[in-house]
Amino acid sequence: MGSTLIISDVEFEQEVLNSPKPVLAYFWDEWCGPCRLVSPTIDWIAENYSDRLKVVKLQVDQSPESVKTYKVEGVPGIRIFKNKEVIVSYEGAITKTKLTEMIDSSL
Repeated sequence: MGSTLIISDVEFEQEVLNSPKPVLAYFWDEWCGPCRLVSPTIDWIAENYSDRLKVVKLQVDQSPESVKTYKVEGVPGIRIFKNKEVIVSYEGAITKTKLTEMIDSSL
Protein backbone atom coordinates (compact mmCIF):
# COMPACT_ATOMS: atom_id res chain seq x y z
CA MET A 1 0.00 0.00 0.00
CA GLY A 2 1.25 3.42 -0.93
CA SER A 3 1.02 6.61 0.99
CA THR A 4 1.18 10.28 0.20
CA LEU A 5 4.66 11.77 0.50
CA ILE A 6 4.83 15.31 1.86
CA ILE A 7 7.60 17.30 0.17
CA SER A 8 8.73 20.89 -0.49
CA ASP A 9 10.87 22.63 -3.09
CA VAL A 10 14.05 20.99 -1.74
CA GLU A 11 12.85 17.44 -2.51
CA PHE A 12 10.95 18.23 -5.71
CA GLU A 13 13.60 17.28 -8.25
CA GLN A 14 14.50 14.01 -6.50
CA GLU A 15 10.95 12.90 -5.64
CA VAL A 16 9.09 14.12 -8.74
CA LEU A 17 11.36 14.75 -11.70
CA ASN A 18 13.70 11.82 -11.01
CA SER A 19 10.93 9.36 -10.15
CA PRO A 20 10.95 6.18 -12.25
CA LYS A 21 7.14 6.16 -12.32
CA PRO A 22 4.60 8.90 -13.02
CA VAL A 23 3.94 11.34 -10.16
CA LEU A 24 0.79 13.16 -9.11
CA ALA A 25 1.86 16.40 -7.40
CA TYR A 26 -0.93 17.85 -5.27
CA PHE A 27 -0.55 21.54 -4.42
CA TRP A 28 -2.60 22.58 -1.38
CA ASP A 29 -2.52 24.57 1.84
CA GLU A 30 -4.16 24.55 5.26
CA TRP A 31 -6.14 27.76 4.64
CA CYS A 32 -7.75 26.28 1.50
CA GLY A 33 -11.32 25.07 2.06
CA PRO A 34 -11.66 23.09 -1.21
CA CYS A 35 -8.33 21.38 -0.38
CA ARG A 36 -9.95 19.83 2.70
CA LEU A 37 -12.54 18.27 0.40
CA VAL A 38 -10.01 16.96 -2.14
CA SER A 39 -7.31 15.71 0.27
CA PRO A 40 -9.08 12.44 1.20
CA THR A 41 -9.36 11.60 -2.52
CA ILE A 42 -5.64 12.28 -2.99
CA ASP A 43 -4.85 9.90 -0.12
CA TRP A 44 -7.18 7.29 -1.66
CA ILE A 45 -5.34 7.65 -4.99
CA ALA A 46 -2.00 7.18 -3.20
CA GLU A 47 -3.24 3.94 -1.63
CA ASN A 48 -4.99 2.50 -4.68
CA TYR A 49 -2.59 3.53 -7.46
CA SER A 50 0.69 2.95 -5.63
CA ASP A 51 1.76 0.25 -8.08
CA ARG A 52 1.58 2.71 -11.01
CA LEU A 53 1.74 6.22 -9.56
CA LYS A 54 3.63 8.11 -6.87
CA VAL A 55 1.67 10.80 -5.02
CA VAL A 56 3.28 13.85 -3.38
CA LYS A 57 1.76 16.81 -1.56
CA LEU A 58 3.26 20.29 -1.51
CA GLN A 59 2.00 23.16 0.64
CA VAL A 60 1.98 26.18 -1.66
CA ASP A 61 3.14 28.65 0.99
CA GLN A 62 6.17 26.44 1.75
CA SER A 63 7.00 25.60 -1.88
CA PRO A 64 7.13 28.91 -3.77
CA GLU A 65 9.64 27.76 -6.39
CA SER A 66 7.58 24.72 -7.45
CA VAL A 67 4.42 26.84 -7.49
CA LYS A 68 6.11 29.41 -9.75
CA THR A 69 7.83 26.87 -12.03
CA TYR A 70 4.66 24.84 -12.62
CA LYS A 71 2.37 27.89 -12.77
CA VAL A 72 0.05 26.87 -9.94
CA GLU A 73 -2.39 29.77 -9.84
CA GLY A 74 -5.08 28.22 -7.66
CA VAL A 75 -5.40 25.53 -5.03
CA PRO A 76 -6.07 22.74 -4.91
CA GLY A 77 -3.79 22.21 -7.89
CA ILE A 78 -2.83 18.94 -9.54
CA ARG A 79 0.06 18.25 -11.87
CA ILE A 80 0.83 14.81 -13.23
CA PHE A 81 4.44 14.29 -14.29
CA LYS A 82 5.76 11.61 -16.60
CA ASN A 83 9.37 11.53 -17.80
CA LYS A 84 10.06 14.93 -16.14
CA GLU A 85 7.22 16.61 -18.08
CA VAL A 86 3.83 17.87 -16.93
CA ILE A 87 1.25 15.77 -18.80
CA VAL A 88 -1.83 16.90 -16.84
CA SER A 89 -2.54 20.25 -15.23
CA TYR A 90 -5.71 20.89 -13.24
CA GLU A 91 -6.78 23.46 -10.67
CA GLY A 92 -9.82 23.55 -8.42
CA ALA A 93 -11.90 21.02 -6.52
CA ILE A 94 -12.30 17.70 -8.31
CA THR A 95 -14.40 14.61 -7.70
CA LYS A 96 -12.86 11.19 -7.16
CA THR A 97 -14.51 9.95 -10.37
CA LYS A 98 -13.10 12.77 -12.50
CA LEU A 99 -9.65 12.47 -10.93
CA THR A 100 -9.47 8.70 -11.46
CA GLU A 101 -10.58 9.16 -15.09
CA MET A 102 -7.86 11.80 -15.55
CA ILE A 103 -5.23 9.50 -14.05
CA ASP A 104 -6.37 6.41 -15.94
CA SER A 105 -6.15 8.24 -19.26
CA SER A 106 -2.64 9.47 -18.38
CA LEU A 107 -1.02 6.20 -17.32
